[in-house]
Amino acid sequence: MYLLIFIFFLLISWLVQRKMKRTMAEGAELPSANQISGAEAAQMMLRDNGIYDVQINCIPGDFTDHYDPKHRTVNLSEQVFYGRNVTAVSVATHEVGHAVQHAQAYKPLQLRSAMVPVYNVSGKLLNAVFFLSIFGAFALGLNYQLLLTVVCGAYFVMTAFSFITLPVEFDASHRALQWVSNRGVVRGTDNAYAKKALNWAAMTYVVSALASLSYLLYYLSALNRD
Repeated sequence: MYLLIFIFFLLISWLVQRKMKRTMAEGAELPSANQISGAEAAQMMLRDNGIYDVQINCIPGDFTDHYDPKHRTVNLSEQVFYGRNVTAVSVATHEVGHAVQHAQAYKPLQLRSAMVPVYNVSGKLLNAVFFLSIFGAFALGLNYQLLLTVVCGAYFVMTAFSFITLPVEFDASHRALQWVSNRGVVRGTDNAYAKKALNWAAMTYVVSALASLSYLLYYLSALNRD
C-alpha cells in the first residue's frame, strides 16, 4: 500500500513539475515591460514596500530561487536574476513577496519559520528509522510499535509544516501578481502567463502537502492495527 501511495504521488509530482517547467518556458518567451530584469523588478518591489535591508543575490542552479529570512536575502537563480521576461519578474517578485511578509510579520510565515528546526529534526528521525528498518528493527531489539509512533510523530510535524507553507506561498504569489500588474511590469494578456507560472509553482507545494498527509494517515492506520 505504501509503495502504491509513493508511486502515485511520484507520478503526480512529475506531471506537475513538467507542467510548471513548460509554463515557465512559455513565460520566458514573453518580454517584460521596458525589458526589466528579475533583479531590477525585485529591487523595485522592495523599495515600493519600504524595505531597504534585504540584499538580492544571484545563485547558481535552476529553480533555486528562495528568500532567506535569517540572512534577509532574496536569492535568485541566474535565469531569473538576469532574465528580462515575464517568468523572471514573476518568480523574482514572488520571492520578494516573502520578504514583504517578513517585514510585515505575516503570521503564517512566522509560524513556518519557527517550525523549521522541528521539521529538520523530524526529517532526520525518519531517515534514521528507515535506515534501521533496512537492517531489521527486530534483529536490533527495537520495539516496532515505538518506531511506528516515532514515524507518525515525524510525519505529523512534516504534514503540519507542509500545510502551513501553502498560505505562505499563495500569499507571496498574490502580492507578486498584484505588484507586477499595478506597476505595469507585466502588461495585458501577459498577466495570465505570470499567474499560470506562479500557480503551477504553488501546485508543487500542494502535492507535497497531500503526499505528506497520505503517508501520515497510512502510518496512523498501521499503528492502530497493532
